[in-house]
Amino acid sequence: MATCSAIEWTESTWNPVTGCTKISPGCAHCYAERMARRLQAMGQPNYVNGFEVATHEHAAVLPLTWKKPRNIFVNSMSDLFHPAVPERFIRHLFGVMERANWHQYQLLAKRSERLLEMDSQLNWLPNIWMGVSVENQDYTFRISHLRRTRAHTKFLSLEPLIGPLPELNLDGIDWVIVGGESGPGARPMKRQWVAEIRDRCQDAGVAFFFKQWGGAQKARGGRQLDGRTWDEMPRLNGSLS
Repeated sequence: MATCSAIEWTESTWNPVTGCTKISPGCAHCYAERMARRLQAMGQPNYVNGFEVATHEHAAVLPLTWKKPRNIFVNSMSDLFHPAVPERFIRHLFGVMERANWHQYQLLAKRSERLLEMDSQLNWLPNIWMGVSVENQDYTFRISHLRRTRAHTKFLSLEPLIGPLPELNLDGIDWVIVGGESGPGARPMKRQWVAEIRDRCQDAGVAFFFKQWGGAQKARGGRQLDGRTWDEMPRLNGSLS
């Protein structure tokens, strides 16, 4: 479904796909899985099977009904490029984004191999941003895959950041989001990891967004780094806003 979102870097979420499976260490304490279990218990029909991957045709056209332009995080409760999502459905959603082109879409994936495999089949309009999640140095290969796509705006979600990224290459990247893990069992994030990424972004002219320090009670940690919040967003021409 599509709802207003409390996620700091977007305005709304649109979930024509729900459910996922764990693929790397960043998935260990998945917030979407916890949320899906709660929604299943509440009887929400899209989550009748909990966190199993499911596509929802009735939700696919929702952006067409939203007349006011907004930033939309696509599939906050899944990964659009999960192998259980049919190629036909992925192309269908890109068609909806093309038709409802007054919105800005923010896609985020861990299955960067499949993203790259499907790249030539997808119509990358400027209003469709593509990002990959990277939690530590072992998964920076996802950035290489993203860089090879034809997406006009490319971004990284370094959340949950559970290790340093000393060799982070920002060539071809327009936006970086950093955040610590939150909720039960949250793993700590070191200030030096965040500051180093922030400095690399500043040197490269890449928009930097610091989402949260995280922790079991994330509100206590707040969002400030070095005495200020960092809410930079990319513009279509690549400059900062």
